[in-house]
Amino acid sequence: MAKKKENPASSGFANEMKTMIGPHLNFAASEAYKLLRTNLLFSFPADEKCHVLGITSTFQGEGKSLTSINLAYTLAEANNRVLLIEGDMRIPNFANRLKLKKTPGLSTLLAGLDSISDAIQRISFRRSNDPNPVKFDVITAGNIPPNPSELMQSTRMQHLLNTLKGFYDIIIIDLPPINVVTDALVISHYVSGIAVVVRNEHASKRGLANTMRQLRLVNAKVIGFIYTNAENYKKKYYKGYSKYYKKEYRA
Repeated sequence: MAKKKENPASSGFANEMKTMIGPHLNFAASEAYKLLRTNLLFSFPADEKCHVLGITSTFQGEGKSLTSINLAYTLAEANNRVLLIEGDMRIPNFANRLKLKKTPGLSTLLAGLDSISDAIQRISFRRSNDPNPVKFDVITAGNIPPNPSELMQSTRMQHLLNTLKGFYDIIIIDLPPINVVTDALVISHYVSGIAVVVRNEHASKRGLANTMRQLRLVNAKVIGFIYTNAENYKKKYYKGYSKYYKKEYRA
């Protein structure tokens, strides 16, 4: 594979994004993602060389893309070789959010217009007081195609994942919401498991029940739920715990 293009993602973010992505997460959020990382790794077969995780939700706006990015960062932080694929080709946002090139991307790869090495972009996050940046690779959605579902269930998608699995420990695919389009369902047989993002006071019981019913119909392996935007009733505890750790590390 050709040398990846590097992008210093920690510079140029809008101020609000700096508190939400990678090294800019607060202590409580960072610890929550580390716990999620541990739980996910225990959910996959030990003999599987590369884990492919699909992340979806019931509806739009539940935080699945942000969850995918931060999970990729947290996994890369633990020295895993991570690839993040933007599988939501209908409403792409990785290019703007991560300051990456929009194309080449997944759509042009599946259409046979670009090579894998051209589509992969490497992103680098610098942490304070640490000279070693956290790096992982990203494939953006590319140009919006007229037939996303057909591209996702094509043999080219299967061959693409099989090829990429030889270079990474973990591949994360940010998928569209289940109750909006069928893209996440058609790719369910190509992934090791699917995690469903559920946003507090946004997802409905009926919508989530329909999501699970559709996933069961295609025999998808649902490995769990990721609950977002929850009220942090332990806010004061985490704040004190963070200060304690910082004090102890200084000592």
